[in-house]
Amino acid sequence: MVDTIFGKIIRREIPADIVYEDDDCIAFKDIHPQARVHVLFVPKVAIATLNDLREDQATLLGKLFLAAANYAKSQGFAESGYRCVINCNADGGQTVFQLHLHLLAGGPLKGGFA
Repeated sequence: MVDTIFGKIIRREIPADIVYEDDDCIAFKDIHPQARVHVLFVPKVAIATLNDLREDQATLLGKLFLAAANYAKSQGFAESGYRCVINCNADGGQTVFQLHLHLLAGGPLKGGFA
């Protein structure tokens, strides 16, 4: 795993509020939440950005989305709604260079797209 804060969380070198984990990914609450619910879903393999995702890793991206959807269902906000976002590189808002999916929920979210 690349040496990012997420890699350190995956290796249990620093604490995190982990809410989900399987063989492929881990999910934990964001320490700077942008919504009442803000959970990060991170693959356990080193992929710096969405641009670095290889074709043979496409299933992994699907697993991140499925894990997020299942989490939303388990927490009871799937029907009211949530947002999944992947930022890519600095201009896209990415600050940690390990691919991750943001799940945002917990009330009406501003700035949505049609």
